[in-house]
Amino acid sequence: MMLPEKPRLLLIGNFLSASLRSRTVSEDLAVRLAANGWDVQTTSTRRARLPRLVDFLATAWRRRNSYDVAIVDVYSGAAFIWAEAVCTVLRVAGKSFVLALHGGNLPEFARSRANRVARLLRSAAAVVAPSRFLLEQLRPLRADIQLIPNALELERYAFRERSVAAPRIVWLRSFHAIYNPTLAPRALALIAATHPEARLLMIGTDTGDGSFQATRAAAESLGVADRVEFPGGIPKTEVPTRLQEGDVLINTTNIDNTPVSVLEAMACGLCVVSTSVGGIPYLLADGVDALLVPRDDATAMASAVSRIVHEPALARSLSRSGRAKVESFDWGPVLESWERILTSAAPRTLRTANR
Repeated sequence: MMLPEKPRLLLIGNFLSASLRSRTVSEDLAVRLAANGWDVQTTSTRRARLPRLVDFLATAWRRRNSYDVAIVDVYSGAAFIWAEAVCTVLRVAGKSFVLALHGGNLPEFARSRANRVARLLRSAAAVVAPSRFLLEQLRPLRADIQLIPNALELERYAFRERSVAAPRIVWLRSFHAIYNPTLAPRALALIAATHPEARLLMIGTDTGDGSFQATRAAAESLGVADRVEFPGGIPKTEVPTRLQEGDVLINTTNIDNTPVSVLEAMACGLCVVSTSVGGIPYLLADGVDALLVPRDDATAMASAVSRIVHEPALARSLSRSGRAKVESFDWGPVLESWERILTSAAPRTLRTANR
């Protein structure tokens, strides 16, 4: 008996790394699947929102004869409406689709729109969540949501144990209000009061919502602008090298799920200090593989960084435990899980072909 034919795929989400230098999990998944012999198409590379939505819909319809299964990224807010529209087109086209859940704000969004969210989730062949947080929060709306974590190519992230940590701090996100980037210079100002050697590297693209300008202004007003470097967005291939410039990663976000930037930092051995919001407590254990602090609390964040600098045993433990945790996020098992789900989601005629 021959093996079942692999279904042809269409991935529908934001493929904007060429213009924003911010690579999504969906882009990495598309590359991995294609390298493993899958026929993969993607949409969209359009940066502006309305043209991107039009591209989603037009591609899903025009190419309906050249793919068998679609993967649709699902976020909260206006992006959820996009997902609904795309899935409507897919249903009319008679296509099977898998929903990939994203974003720490999705559970709150679902609580106020439970019927709509449940209707969308139940219309899919399968639903995938990248974290226990999203899985557990949305399970009442569909019981068989499957967990597939965001993945890393671990071999690219050289581990360096931080047995002694200096106040060399890294921040790695897009500049957007939900990630609260102004907290970083506010914490730095407090740290610098007792650690004059403190430095902050803030890596990320400007999303255009004013957060980047507000962060620079905060650094200026607090007198720490000369301690902060803003290299902008960087290619994914450069992330491990830039992370190695620091000993501590601070994650300042107000809303979060399973941030890849945190996983990357842990893989490199950086000690992580993060706000305890959304899915973060599901991912990180306070005092074990990270230090967790309240949302938007510059004093608590500065204190946590100072603890890591002053307590070598703590720094060493966080560094080792962080790397140990991300070992389970390697691409090998993650890709196998995706391939199993996509094969199951394929039309029955494909699954039974070539017998």
